[in-house]
Amino acid sequence: MRFMIDFNNLISNYVKREIKEKTIGRYYPSEAGNCIRKVFYSYKNPKEVDLELLKVFEAGNILHEFIVNVLESEKNPQIELLEKESPFTLEVDDMTISGRVDDIVVVKVDNKVYLVEVKSTSSLKYTHEPHEAHIMQLQLYMHAKNIHNGMIIYVERNTLQSKSFQLNYDIKGAEKAIKRLKDIHQCLKENKLPIPEARAVYAKGWMCKGCQYREECFKDTPHL
Repeated sequence: MRFMIDFNNLISNYVKREIKEKTIGRYYPSEAGNCIRKVFYSYKNPKEVDLELLKVFEAGNILHEFIVNVLESEKNPQIELLEKESPFTLEVDDMTISGRVDDIVVVKVDNKVYLVEVKSTSSLKYTHEPHEAHIMQLQLYMHAKNIHNGMIIYVERNTLQSKSFQLNYDIKGAEKAIKRLKDIHQCLKENKLPIPEARAVYAKGWMCKGCQYREECFKDTPHL
């Protein structure tokens, strides 16, 4: 009998993560642009992330490593890669915003330093401008790292085609991101359920797709 290796099972085992309890008072930059109710649920009732979504995340990590290799390659001498990972900690009142910046690199082009956020996507067809959540995330990074030139690069997974958008540091954008995290922090401390933002704001409705807290959200707020 021929021995067959089930690679789908091997990959699933590899990307699978254990449920991790979150600490109220410690937040991540990516949470600033997410649906505030989803973030609230993730602290109060942590769940396993869907396996297929984990595979998408892993594909994004692999693509990020590829972009790092491109940026530091001697074939592209006009770009100097300064940091592959850019950890930071930002203390705000009684909370901490921190994390290892997985999808951020720091480069120098023409003696100007840029904080570059790399995002993978299944298609660039409708990517005409950066997502609001990604802009908010990058503004928070630039604020914490004191780097005032930013860039968001979307890379299509199947073709490696890309679109890039340059952004300048905007203190109001950074303050908006921090304010959202402060609002989440307050709701968590008071155990007060925030509004179902993704359902309430049309432009954010896409966040509901595949949300692991969809059932609880509709149960807690059935009429909207």
